[in-house]
Amino acid sequence: MKRAAVYLRVSTREQSTAMQRAALEEVATRAGWQIVAVYEDAGISGAKGRDQRPEFDRMLKDATRRRFDVVMAWAIDRLGRSLQHLIACLGDLHAARIDLYLHQQAIDTTTDTGRFFFQMLGAFAEFERSMIRSRVQGGIDRAKADGKRLGRPTIDRQRTHKGKPVKPVDPAAIRASLAAGISIRKAAALHRVGISTVQRVKAAAPA
Repeated sequence: MKRAAVYLRVSTREQSTAMQRAALEEVATRAGWQIVAVYEDAGISGAKGRDQRPEFDRMLKDATRRRFDVVMAWAIDRLGRSLQHLIACLGDLHAARIDLYLHQQAIDTTTDTGRFFFQMLGAFAEFERSMIRSRVQGGIDRAKADGKRLGRPTIDRQRTHKGKPVKPVDPAAIRASLAAGISIRKAAALHRVGISTVQRVKAAAPA
């Protein structure tokens, strides 16, 4: 007997998941599946990511732990409303070898015909990655053609120590303080630099 997990979601608190649940329970009974977990996100839009749907996130984590064999949902848009989110979700299920049943689309990957859905998913995922790479490279090429400088811009900021502006690090002065027997901590305070800076200067000093 397959262990089934039911995922339910409605976008507003005024809506109910009762109809979704009743239909999926009936399907599970006909198929001889045992429902071992129910995950419900009420009043949460499918456009939100996994991190904003706590039950959806818990379901995917349980999928990786193989706590069930098949996920049942009323329709594909219950899982997500963006192609990116859907591909990520379905990819996680497929990687965990968890089957999927979608009531409205009549998709059941426990059957030979339904497994084709996961094959198509892989093709769409690769297509999306290819399109993203093309857009990124196109943007880089246009920026170079326009003479724009790529990479993170440098920030000219004055160094501070405990909120006070300080002069640039003077390794020679720091080494002189250390040679005079001043401790690393006191040298850091004297030159208004961090202890780690003094330690680097000391380590870099010639033997």
